Amino acid sequence: MKKEERSLTRENGLWTGRFHAMAGPCEVLIDTRDAASAEKLFRLAEEEARRIERKFSRYRDDNIVYRINHANGKPVEVDEETASLLDFAAACAGLSGGKFDITSGLLRQVWRFDGSDRLPDPEAVAALLPRIGWSKVRWERPFFTLPAGMEIDFGGIGKEYAVDRTAQLLSQHLQTGILINYGGDLFAVGPRVDGSLWQVGIDDPAASGKKLVAKIPLKQGGLATSGDARRYLLKDNIRYSHILDPRTGWPVENAPRSVSVLASTCLEAGMLATFAMLQGSEARTFLEGEGVPFWLVTGD
Repeated sequence: MKKEERSLTRENGLWTGRFHAMAGPCEVLIDTRDAASAEKLFRLAEEEARRIERKFSRYRDDNIVYRINHANGKPVEVDEETASLLDFAAACAGLSGGKFDITSGLLRQVWRFDGSDRLPDPEAVAALLPRIGWSKVRWERPFFTLPAGMEIDFGGIGKEYAVDRTAQLLSQHLQTGILINYGGDLFAVGPRVDGSLWQVGIDDPAASGKKLVAKIPLKQGGLATSGDARRYLLKDNIRYSHILDPRTGWPVENAPRSVSVLASTCLEAGMLATFAMLQGSEARTFLEGEGVPFWLVTGD
């Protein structure tokens, strides 16, 4: 699907809406016979996803992220929605011991996870580290101060947030029978109208798009996956995941190939899936300690 295209079609007894946003495919399944209602809900979903993309994308020069990243060390007053995301980012940094950090996006300057064997120069990675670290920012609602030369990037939580926001919006109009899927991060607003559960496949990272490792019945809640099926480097038979440790600037060693987590919200599911990846070989132990349903695929 091209970026500007959108479609809403009747497939297998459901209305299926598709559009492209946040650098990936977005899909909304709506279980209703009413075509007008389906179009209304699909339009609401698309508008909300695009609103969040406009507001929080780091690729634009007209939003709050741009103003923060170009404030040259001066405090920036933020609105309530941005403040809530910054609160969540602060909590993630604390809970992960600094492994989950929205200031680590600068590392994209040296890492290109394009499936090649081109590792960055270690000196180039090390040179970026002084400009990374949540502990260096000042966050005193409603003012956020970022030292000059640093950046924030909501890419690690923005898509999950968009899924949850869309679910909240659509559930005001239809209380059951909606499945939102933005690039593999999902939320189910109740089961299907006939009471049956949604069936969600977990992709096999070793045969992405061709094989499933599990099929999950989903009734209500968020499901998010973190993994290296599409973004990685491979050199000397070592696979380098795109999950980077912001403290070292290098991929986490011995991380699973993928982790999927089911939680009450997509944002929580995404946070736990990423936290697990950041634990490396201890991912399973971490998730068992959290007591959440999860599906983990290793490279063994």
